[in-house]
Amino acid sequence: MLLLQNKIILMLCAIIISSCGFIDFRLIGIKIEPEKPDFVLPGKYSPVIIKFDTAMIKNDTEVVLQITSDYGAVSGDKIWKGNDLHFIPVNGWSAGVRYTLSLLGTIRSADKREARVEYFNTFYAVNKNDPPLLDHYSPYSGASLGINDVVLEFRFSRSMNKLSVESAFTLDGVNNKTFNWSDDDKNLRVTPEKELSAWVLYNWSVKDSAESLDGVSLPKIYSGFFTTDIDQTLPVVTRIYPVLNADGIWYPTGLNIETGLGLGQGIAVEFNKPMSENSLRSLRFEPSLSGKAEYLSDKSIVYIFSRAPDPQIEYTMIISGDTRDGEGLKLGEDLKINFIPDIPYLKILSLKNDSSDANIMFSENGAFKIQIDQGAGNFNLLIHFSLMFDFKEKQNAPQRITLAPFFPRTLEPVAVQYVNWISDDRLFLRWEGLKASNEEPHYYKLTIPGGKSGIVSEEGVYMKDDLVFYLEAAK
Repeated sequence: MLLLQNKIILMLCAIIISSCGFIDFRLIGIKIEPEKPDFVLPGKYSPVIIKFDTAMIKNDTEVVLQITSDYGAVSGDKIWKGNDLHFIPVNGWSAGVRYTLSLLGTIRSADKREARVEYFNTFYAVNKNDPPLLDHYSPYSGASLGINDVVLEFRFSRSMNKLSVESAFTLDGVNNKTFNWSDDDKNLRVTPEKELSAWVLYNWSVKDSAESLDGVSLPKIYSGFFTTDIDQTLPVVTRIYPVLNADGIWYPTGLNIETGLGLGQGIAVEFNKPMSENSLRSLRFEPSLSGKAEYLSDKSIVYIFSRAPDPQIEYTMIISGDTRDGEGLKLGEDLKINFIPDIPYLKILSLKNDSSDANIMFSENGAFKIQIDQGAGNFNLLIHFSLMFDFKEKQNAPQRITLAPFFPRTLEPVAVQYVNWISDDRLFLRWEGLKASNEEPHYYKLTIPGGKSGIVSEEGVYMKDDLVFYLEAAK
């Protein structure tokens, strides 16, 4: 091997056989740039130049030129400028990388001289600084972590090109990350913007495209992994029970959920460990019941109904198997519990005309004879309900109860003359304008509406069905 210092001339025997049969012993002169060992080319695309003192057969000459590094052969364009062969790397030179230039093979000049060359030299481009190293990283490979507040830390031996490192870094399954640099861009903290998934193996890597501030790449790909399995305890539901709100605080009623859920109460669900926010969206009901869930504590939630459940209906409460604890572990399977609310229907215990103690509700022939005042045609009615009415519904209930002419159609309308709540469960009504007849019976229809749009003793408590009675006005 010949290492050329300034002007490198390969003094090789050239055996050229001309067409006339003469042997041409003139040598082929060669000069190579870079010419000194470990020379540093100034730029990323600075050419390596092979200069010949005569015209060469280009194809034969190009094949003997190769440039390699520890990363393999360098792909480049070979361009002739006169008798000079220029090699320009396609992707540019990498700073700090040691390249080897080799000329190995047989070259031929255009005048048919031939030479066997064997030449090697090393060089750098941009600079020949040492490559940066990843001195330390955490968490260590194989570490067990939680899913929250995960931070990956990396310490490099030299100040780094931040953009190149961030582009070279990958964390499987995590797209959005925050990068924070410190210590003259030697320390990097990577924080996932969202919590990770529980019991998942996460791989990370920093590719060798990451560069130091002076453009030198990492010498290799660095990689590691960790697992989010530090929490081994699965969440479970430990208790479900009715609760009653008093002064903004929910208290257990002491009854079971299957039959003890009363009017205005909520349902509390307790877990064995702190739960994530997704637990507030984990409850649903069949048939559907609207409402919202709130935290009672970090281990329990309460479901607050926006409307009361219907009486005597069996509901199924479903706690989703996707409900996660604070570390992202799931229940695994849906939990179902059936319950019937302890909410009674409103009932009428008796309907009495003040002229008789007989209960209109128990008329055997379908029509009840009532005594009316012949002057004003007054009819008095006392209704005894099964439950107490609140103040608001005391105002609404009398307006929903109607008494209307039924037969014959010529009967004139009647009007409410007087309303009085004798007690919270007894309502006195007086109508006027009723008429009795000795010739043909006069019938009036008394309607007490049920259902959710009927009379209500308090929010959520109503009669199951409409009650309709036919009254025969008698003198």
